[in-house]
Amino acid sequence: MRHPCSVIVPCVLLAACAGQPPRIAERTPDVALTALYARLDSDTGNYLAAREAGDATDKTNAALDDLRTAASQCAATPGCDTARFFAAFDKLLRTPANTAPGAADSADESPDASAEAGESSPVVAALPQAGRSVALLKGHKLGDIIAMNDPMKVAIEQWLTQYRPNLMRAWENYQYLRHEMWPPYEKAGLPEALLFGMLAQESGGKVHAVSRSGASGPLQFMSATGARFGLGVVDGFDQRFDPALAARANAAYINEQLGVFNDNLELAVAAYNGGEGAMQRLALRHDDVGFWNPRIYFAVSAETREYVPMVLAAAWLFLHPERYNLQFPKLDTVPGQITLARPASLDELTVCLGQDGNADGWFRALRNLNPAYDPRQKLDTGTRLAVPAPLAADYEKLCTSGKWVELAADLHAAALPAAPAQPPARQYVVRKGDTLGVIARRHGCTLEGLARMNHLRPPHYALRVGQDLRLSGCRRE
Repeated sequence: MRHPCSVIVPCVLLAACAGQPPRIAERTPDVALTALYARLDSDTGNYLAAREAGDATDKTNAALDDLRTAASQCAATPGCDTARFFAAFDKLLRTPANTAPGAADSADESPDASAEAGESSPVVAALPQAGRSVALLKGHKLGDIIAMNDPMKVAIEQWLTQYRPNLMRAWENYQYLRHEMWPPYEKAGLPEALLFGMLAQESGGKVHAVSRSGASGPLQFMSATGARFGLGVVDGFDQRFDPALAARANAAYINEQLGVFNDNLELAVAAYNGGEGAMQRLALRHDDVGFWNPRIYFAVSAETREYVPMVLAAAWLFLHPERYNLQFPKLDTVPGQITLARPASLDELTVCLGQDGNADGWFRALRNLNPAYDPRQKLDTGTRLAVPAPLAADYEKLCTSGKWVELAADLHAAALPAAPAQPPARQYVVRKGDTLGVIARRHGCTLEGLARMNHLRPPHYALRVGQDLRLSGCRRE
């Protein structure tokens, strides 16, 4: 989240930012939208039922015709999300023949239902108790909400090619943070795939990430927006760096914006990046179109045009990795704890723990799980640290005594040599307001000597801004 409301929104809208945001397109009756979305679900089911029964002509064509009519009515209905209809058409065209009704949605609806086909996220499949809420957003399947259009396909290709290392690192980082970040998101009724998509695009799962604009934490909150959602500074610790609190604040923000934009996911995600004020103004001007419509798409910044599909593409890959020849590694990320038997820093623990089971070493996991500690800070004996459970035994074996402890301590005690003291300045550049007398006193010169060195004539000793004065012979050169 790079743009706080207080920076982007004009003064006339600040009250809306601080209080309850207005809901966009209130003129559209909810009953009309509900009826259109119900037709979408009904036509999809009828099409699949006809396919399964072998009637691939009359009934399937009737279902598609009604779906097309409903899509046209959606396009003419303010507040209706046409992307859902595009996604439905795309899904039906890709569904194999003789597929049972609802099977096309199985990967979105139930992690276990698609595990056999290999289309379930390993994280989702490992925790069946997550159930339907993993892939549902406001009662709708993500497959119905996320439009598989060209910007999405471009984003998926980017994640699978030049940004694949970023995606894999985000996946690994998220696995160790999942037990902290997923519960508040689940409690808020939001899909885990969306959380992963935002984490991957915002910080890659680096809890202490800070952008050039000052957005901080795993989900990159600006200070003002973070404070609006309960992220403050407690005992010197910026809570934007707390994974659980950041996930809770992110969920609250997304739910707020879904309320504003009538559950339009793309607009809510765009608001997170581009500022809710800017997106609300666009939506108020064009309350009958969605994010992909050119009137919205080309009105937002290039960053937001890239951001929205990248978030949704990462979410989609989270749910369906094997559709794209993508394999996320299986990691043992059960949370654990250690109590320091001797003083040590996170840096020292990283060195003595080595990299068994983790090719990149344990620095990022230790850093993310213990965000309140500076990694170079020497922590006292008895300090409790959160760690992946397998590291508890490794700590006892490797980091309480022995050669690796000594090596880590030796490396940690090293310091770069201090730069030699710079010789005193031998020149001074005249600044606005300077007089020769003031410069002479500042550098321990006599007025006459300084004037003589620099060929300045009494009585005015005229100076010009930017002029170089020699200071040779002054006591404080």
